[in-house]
Parts: sequence; structure tokens; C-alpha cells
Amino acid sequence: METIISVRNLVNRFGSQVVHDGLCLDVGRDEILGLVGGSGSGKSVLMRSILGLQRPTSGTITVLGQQIKYHKPGPSRCWGVLFQSGALLSGLTVQENVELPIALYSDMPLETRHELASLKLLMTGLSLSVADKYPSELSGGMRKRVSLARALALEPKILFLDEPTAGLDPIAATEFDQLITYLHDNLDLTILMITHDVDSLFGICDRIAVLVDGGVVVGTMDEVLASDHPWIRSYFGVPRAQRARQAAGRRMYE
Repeated sequence: METIISVRNLVNRFGSQVVHDGLCLDVGRDEILGLVGGSGSGKSVLMRSILGLQRPTSGTITVLGQQIKYHKPGPSRCWGVLFQSGALLSGLTVQENVELPIALYSDMPLETRHELASLKLLMTGLSLSVADKYPSELSGGMRKRVSLARALALEPKILFLDEPTAGLDPIAATEFDQLITYLHDNLDLTILMITHDVDSLFGICDRIAVLVDGGVVVGTMDEVLASDHPWIRSYFGVPRAQRARQAAGRRMYE
């Protein structure tokens, strides 16, 4: 499997607190990698480091063969980001929010820009009737879809998702997982997803990366479940995780 994100010997330290201590991680092309860990384990810090938003204490990160240089232009046109809060601009309409990265990073004619933004909205399961609405007029699930449409606006090769199903009811969360899978399969996306949703971890992820003790345990779900680390055994041993595992197993044979 070709590596498209490579993290080597990453250290992130804040005062006396060491969040990452020599962490190494590879993300392969076209995989969905789920990132999980306890509070304070550094999930968001790791993602911000990869995006070039957080300067690590030491270590190197390479994305698509290009080493991340902090506070300098990076390969940002090659990736899209869905932040946990959505991060939509409240003063812009849905259409304007999705068009914004296109306007910033291309010289595309206005009409073409409109058409591309409309296409991205349709791809995420939204009706064009929402295009002229403001984020405050939408449900939480619809705002996430708009944020996803914006993340896809520049046709990225990599998609970063921060808690994409947080705050959604079980039906909406399942539909969002299905949407992620559909987009992954049809757009040849590599996806790195922070999530606490065990249904997502069991249902759509190819591999799981668990942040523990400043490092990472990574592998397929079966490989991670075979770990004897106490936190991993506790996290995946709770009844909810067991039910998600059983449901994922049933889907494989349907």
C-alpha cells in the first residue's frame, strides 16, 4: 500500500506535558483510517500537526511526498477538512461557503464556480434549495453536509474528518457514514477520521490508529482488538463497542 501521509518520530510537548513522544504513523492511499484515543491523547493535535497548523516540538511529517513546513504554503489544495464544529462562515450563504475555497485558490469564472459548488452540494445529498440559506437556518446534520461539500470543493486527494458524526442522531449518523463510504469509493479519497463513534470505527474504517501513552497502536480492527493494552481492551470491551462489532460482522455477510 502506497504511503501518502508519513509521520516520523513526532513529539508534541506543551510545557511539562508530553502529548506525543516519538509517534510514527503511515496512512495508505485510498484507505479510511480511524483515529481514536482518550481525552488528552492528542488526536486533534496530531491532525493539526499534519495540516501544518501546529508546529511540533520535533519530528517530520510528509504529505504526498512533500514535507510539511509550518507557517509556509503547503499542499493544502490536495486536501479538504471537515472540522467538528463545521466552521461555516455565518455571514455567507451555503452557496458562498462552498464557493469560498474555489474563489481563493483558482481563477475559475464565476458561472463555472457556481456550477461546481452546486455539484458538490448535490454530491453530499443536499438539495439546491438550501443554496441561498444561511448556516443558522439549517439543521446540524445539514450543516455538516455543507461543510463536507466545502471540503470537497477543490477535489482533494485527502479528506480529514474531525468527529463527523458527533451530535447526530443514530439515523443521521448512519446516513453520514454511508455518504463517507460512497464518496471514498467514487472519488478515490484517502480519509483520516477522528471519531469516538464505534459504529463508524467498525463499519467503515479499513484500519484503526489508537493513540496511547504518547504513541500509537495501529492495525486492522482485529489486530487492534488483539492488543493487550488496558485502555484499548477497556474501550473496545464495553457493551456498545461489542454491539457495533457484531453489527459490522452481520453486514459483511448480508
